[in-house]
Amino acid sequence: MSPESKKLFNIIILGIAFMFMFTAFQTCGNVAQTVIRSLNSTDFHGSGYTSMYIAVFIQPFPWSFYTASVFIGIAAAVLWTAQGNCLTINSDEHTIGRNSGIFWALLQSSLFFGNLYIYFAWQGKTHISESDRRTVFIALTVISLVGTVLFFLIRKPDSENVLGEDESSDDQDLDVNESAQNNMTKAVDAFKKSLKLCVTKEMLLLSITTAYTGLELTFFSGVYGTCIGAINKFGTEEKSLIGLSGIFIGIGEILGGSLFGLLSKNNRFGRNPVVLLGILVHFIAFYLIFLNMPGDAPIAPVEGTDSSAYIKPSKEVAIFCSFLLGLGDSCFNTQLLSILGFLYSEDSAPAFAVFKFVQSICAAVAFFYSNYLLLHWQLLVMVMFGFFGTVSFFTVEWEAAAIVARGSDYRSI
Repeated sequence: MSPESKKLFNIIILGIAFMFMFTAFQTCGNVAQTVIRSLNSTDFHGSGYTSMYIAVFIQPFPWSFYTASVFIGIAAAVLWTAQGNCLTINSDEHTIGRNSGIFWALLQSSLFFGNLYIYFAWQGKTHISESDRRTVFIALTVISLVGTVLFFLIRKPDSENVLGEDESSDDQDLDVNESAQNNMTKAVDAFKKSLKLCVTKEMLLLSITTAYTGLELTFFSGVYGTCIGAINKFGTEEKSLIGLSGIFIGIGEILGGSLFGLLSKNNRFGRNPVVLLGILVHFIAFYLIFLNMPGDAPIAPVEGTDSSAYIKPSKEVAIFCSFLLGLGDSCFNTQLLSILGFLYSEDSAPAFAVFKFVQSICAAVAFFYSNYLLLHWQLLVMVMFGFFGTVSFFTVEWEAAAIVARGSDYRSI
């Protein structure tokens, strides 16, 4: 296998592994608040931001939710930092856009499979029984374990093609203690670099864009499905519509990732048009949601809400908005992965660590306020962050274009 084929193989395996893991993760996030409400227990109040759980839903207890949230947060930080580093070392300036699109399309395929089951299994149900809950989350736990095993198939790229690896093969003969000490030193150095990176102009600007992706991630992965499930005027299909919403979010994500991956090598204008498309698509989605969804949908009681917004709640409009949310999200995330991999190609781990830190903090904040703010206020927060995040991304991209103009072919990024 040629070096380039091996790198592409690694990207595909990375995407498939994430697809399995997030078939469980994102399906769980989409239905978590609905399941929690079906438990009819006040001990779980405010636990929307713990929707990342999988196995704890099989037999949920308040202590298990909050304990697992700590571990899932630590694991996510390591996992996504490793993902960014793997993507970067298996790409160059000519393939980073393509590989980001391939990875994102495979990752977001996870939204399709799990939610397809939810749509058919929960069709016609207004209450989620203990048997339904256990069946779903046992299956999701097994699927996530399959994804974990697939990571072991990723191969190390040839040393001459990996940035920053100039050491000879004799370095492999170091003893265990020295190797462990070197690993600890590298970890400390990476942490220090991350702190320094946080205050650089480029990362501060990109952090605004990243913050927006955290807010809208919370909205489409947890809040929006809950809103759909709370609208009584959707009838007996309200719970199964949560699964259908997740499917169409996935279709939007897959379409965006595939399209931008295929077109990246022929893109003469860089990343800005894709991000502009993303924010326009999201603004259209937010406006339609504002018209279609009652304001109290995110905080409705377990019985749901009979309120209406400015138009009669439409299932078709709700599902169309799901597609738009997924498409817009793919625009932002594929381009953020691409620009981070390009700007910090020589040492990507600290950059992706900062990226995931900011995104996770904002996602947690959004899950917190989603339990208290009416829908229109949540949409307003995302509109503001989306606008300023787009402007800040444009600024960094223009600077990146100037850098590339002095040294390489910008059209292939």
